[in-house]
This record gives sequence, structure tokens and C-alpha cells, in this order.
Amino acid sequence: MYKINKSSNSIQRLEKKSFSSLGFRERDHLQEWIAKQPDVLGEDLLIIQKEFSGWEDTHERLDLLAIDKQGALVIIENKLDDSGRDVTWQALKYASYCSGLSKTNISKIYQQYLDINEPGAAAEDRISEFMDGQDFEELALNKGVSQRIILIAARFRKEVTSTVLWLMNFKVRLQCFHATPFAMGDELFLNVEQIIPTPDAEEYMIGMAEKAQDDIESQTELKTRHVLRRDFWSQLIPAMNASPSNLYQNISPSVYHWIGAGSGVRGVGFNFVITKNYARTELYIDRGDKDENEFIFEQLFALKEKLEASFGGALEWERLETKRACRIKSETTGNVFDREQWEQIIAFMVDSMCRLEKAIKVPLSDISQKLKGNVKS
Repeated sequence: MYKINKSSNSIQRLEKKSFSSLGFRERDHLQEWIAKQPDVLGEDLLIIQKEFSGWEDTHERLDLLAIDKQGALVIIENKLDDSGRDVTWQALKYASYCSGLSKTNISKIYQQYLDINEPGAAAEDRISEFMDGQDFEELALNKGVSQRIILIAARFRKEVTSTVLWLMNFKVRLQCFHATPFAMGDELFLNVEQIIPTPDAEEYMIGMAEKAQDDIESQTELKTRHVLRRDFWSQLIPAMNASPSNLYQNISPSVYHWIGAGSGVRGVGFNFVITKNYARTELYIDRGDKDENEFIFEQLFALKEKLEASFGGALEWERLETKRACRIKSETTGNVFDREQWEQIIAFMVDSMCRLEKAIKVPLSDISQKLKGNVKS
């Protein structure tokens, strides 16, 4: 850091110092400076308590507790020349403790602070004023997992910065600031600089963290869905095998949203399909050739009235014009991810598949023979 000398049109180097060499202490000095001038951290913050220890069964104290303009609590931990190894763990504990503070708790904590530092001041009024005049009763403070952490030190150990960067991928709102004292003669200066995330990259890093968290949540959801679907098929297949049909005797549970059994005709299967919106049984026709698929579909469709009478109800006939395959299905509403619906869904699917197989299997075999004589296999 340099001091500009306008008269000589030159700059003079400031001597970088350590807090300990200057006789400064964490609680008596650095903490007090930030408490009196919180905008040194680059934003408007309202300090509501120092050395806060308002938790049961623990004597731990966080350095500074603040509120930001969005009503989130900000845990500020100050270290002097070295961050130490455990500052992230310490700050995370404090953030977890603070997550349970209600608006009433926050007001009481701040009032205790004001009673010592500004006797006669009212906490609710000061908070309302800080929040641009919003009525205290209408303010939302410390909602959800909105707690933030600010770490301040002259030097951060690699294990701390590595942990901070990793935690940010999980949307933990963390910032690290370098606080460095400088001297020039008898004059002392303090430089406070945000290093994680750097101000220019903060928006980008927040976006990346959100994407990373979305990816993690998607993977977790997918894993959960896989487990549920496998469990569902593990119940459906035995129920199907206990029916008059032997279609699924050699089929194993899957993690996917469908399972299929052969019909005896190449490329034509009796499938079960389940989603969060519907449960379906179907004859799915896909021999790899659209002309052949449509030939089988049209031959069956010509028997529609007879097949539906045998099935015992209406079927949905889908030529699927924009796809190669064709489909004949029976469908009902249902959510496979709701276990309470499984008994009803399984009963529908087993009954529907047995009736579909009975109605279509013989006519399908006859059409297959006709196909061999009319379309090159």
C-alpha cells in the first residue's frame, strides 16, 4: 500500500505490520473498530451484540452479531494475525445456534446491547430505522437458513480457505476479509479487503454455487426416485406373477419408470409405465421400422371394437405420428412416489395388463404372420 504525496507527485510505501507487533488485541481493538464502523465490510450492517453467548448449555461467544438489509443475521468472527485452523467450524456452530433466534429474541438481544452502549434507545425503533422505516411488526428477520458468516483475519490458512470455498458450493453464505495494518511513521492505517469471494467474482460464484447445489439436489432426488421405483416394481412383479398371466415370470425390478415383457412378436412389448402423474399398461410397438410399426398398429386398430370388448373397456390408440413407435394403452392417475397409493396402482396395473394381454396376444400373433407375408422382416 502506498500513500500519495500530491506536492511531490510521488507515492510513498506504507510499511505492512502485524497486529501483535503494534500491541493490538482482537477483542479490544479489531472487534471494536468493526463494531463502530461496520461499513468497513462493504455494506450496511447493524451490529446488535458483541461477545454474544445467549445459548443454553454452552459458554461459547461469537465476536459480533449483526443484521443486514435483507433481515438476515450475520455472524462476524475476528482473528488477528492468523485465522487459526478451526475458525470455520466455530463460525458454523454459531450460525447454527443463531438459526433458532426469533424476531422477539433478536429484539431482546439488541435491546441488551443498547442498554449498555446507548441507554434509552429502543431496539425495535432502531431496527425499523435500519430497515428503511418498515414497521417492526411487518419485518421478516432471520428467516429459514438465511444466516451469513463473515470471517476477518490478517492471514487465512489454506485449510480455512479450502473449507470456505467448498461450503459455498452448498449455498452457505460466507465471506473472508483480510484486515491488514500499515504504518508510516507514527501514523497507522487499516486496510480491509474482501478476498473470498472477490467482489468482481461474487455474483459468478453465487451462480456457480446455486448450480452446484441444484446438481446435488437433482442427484439426491434421482437417487430417491430410483429407490422408490425399484421398491414399487419389487411389489408389482410378484403381484403380476400371482395372476393368471405369466408375462413377467422372468422380469426383475428396475430403477427406471418402465419395465417391459415380450409379447412373442419381435419389437412388440407389454409394458408397465409409472410416473408421479399416471400409471399405465401398454402394448408398445417398435420394431425399428416405422412402416412395420404402423402396419401392426393399423391391423389391430381395424379390430378395435372387438379388442375393446374383450378388454372390457376403452383403450387409447396412439399412432404417435412424430415418433417411429406406436402405442395402445390403458391409463389411470396415480403418483408412484406416494407409497400410500401403491396398493391401488398395483391393483389397476395387474388387472389392466391381464385383460390387455388376453385381448391382444392372439390377434397380435396372427398379424405377425401376416406381416411376414406382406412386409420384409
